[in-house]
Amino acid sequence: RIAASTRRGDVWLIDNPYMEDGLPPRYKRFATGLHEALGLAYKDGAFYLAQRGELTRLRDTDGDEVADRYETVYAWPLSGHYHEYSFGPKIAPDGSFFVTTNVAFGDVEWWRGESRVPWRGWTLRITPDGQMEPWATGMRSPAGLGIIDGEFFYADNQGDWVGSGGLVHVEKGDFTGHPAGLRWATRPESPVRLTEKDIYYRVSPRFTPPGKRPVKPENIPDERPTPLFELAQDLPAVKLPAVWLPHGVLGISNAEIIVDTTGGKFGPFAGQVFIGDQGQSKIVRVFLEKVEGVYQGAAFAFREGFQSGVLRLTWGKDGSLFVGQTNRGWGSTGPDPYGLQRLVWTGRVPFEMKAVRAMPDGFEIEFTRPVDKATAARPESYEVSSFIYKYHPVYGSPAVNVQRCPVRYVEVSRDGLRARLVVDSLRQFYIHEIKAAGVRDYVDGWPLLHPVAYYTLNRLPKGEKLK
Repeated sequence: RIAASTRRGDVWLIDNPYMEDGLPPRYKRFATGLHEALGLAYKDGAFYLAQRGELTRLRDTDGDEVADRYETVYAWPLSGHYHEYSFGPKIAPDGSFFVTTNVAFGDVEWWRGESRVPWRGWTLRITPDGQMEPWATGMRSPAGLGIIDGEFFYADNQGDWVGSGGLVHVEKGDFTGHPAGLRWATRPESPVRLTEKDIYYRVSPRFTPPGKRPVKPENIPDERPTPLFELAQDLPAVKLPAVWLPHGVLGISNAEIIVDTTGGKFGPFAGQVFIGDQGQSKIVRVFLEKVEGVYQGAAFAFREGFQSGVLRLTWGKDGSLFVGQTNRGWGSTGPDPYGLQRLVWTGRVPFEMKAVRAMPDGFEIEFTRPVDKATAARPESYEVSSFIYKYHPVYGSPAVNVQRCPVRYVEVSRDGLRARLVVDSLRQFYIHEIKAAGVRDYVDGWPLLHPVAYYTLNRLPKGEKLK
């Protein structure tokens, strides 16, 4: 049995979602009348969900499988703006809940995110007894939430001040980029030690002058770009993405974050991270590692073609992945207004880059199947380049500071499962696009199913270089 919430305010119990014995699923409405529940969690016999203005607990006290108690755990303000979505919750290891809140947008400057009431554009930590702790700010449209290694992560939507989506490790007191929520950072309960002026002093917000007609700011092609990492070097509270998800390539509206806990039932990527994308109706894969205590790693394409926009993910008892979907009012490449699909591994191991790890002089690629050593050992089988995004009030950003990174040498492991690349011109904080289009599988001569990885190099590891 699984449960699903809908944009129109219902929660449904679904029996036989695996359609065993050829029988269809059975649906029973558990709750109704909710305000756009964009997430669902189950804890201690009750469902928890984030409505637009509160974290709600749903309980069935008489055993008829219909909620008869709708309890407010914690409520936060609303201005009434249509875009004040709330997402979650995710349950932390200590039993508390993480919820993220969307900014509103200007009535005249419609492109500019605004925090009109307290804690919009924030991550909130809420205890089961209803105590709220502001956790971090800088969120724009934070539809992606997840717990990895017991830590909270989120994924955002490209837009003003957010050049591209990414996977961000959010610690208490972090500022992740969008300045609207800093309006409330001077409150005594705020752990964030920044103000809007700290940002606007360094990067112009390009506000419309008084009395002038509002004009949407556009990208200035010939300006010297300011990446977010330059702000982070000045302001320690600024948190960079652990892994950037290049816009238009690995999604446009990043959503649910889930760790593969199936122990191999879902394929050869146990322990890795999957992230949904609402706009492109796809799921991407992320390999994470820690270098000098900082998360970083590689992102890959995984699966696309879902019937609607991918918003929520959860594991089934058989290791399959349930995919909750919507596009109502948002749009998606999947044309249906909503959907619930189940993604099942066929049992066949695809030829993929299983992982990419940073090395002192380049990268090590781990493959899911042994490579043909002749093709894998040739530097010309690979192409590496690096780029970054602008940090500015413009909606999104082109890739900037693009630079080629020559591959000088490749060493293939004896078992054919790893190739170590010596790469010139590595740049800290940059996204490194790694193409391995020339590598072939040892047995069948297949090319890689997805031949491109995007590695975010927040730290260069120390250690021995290849001679």
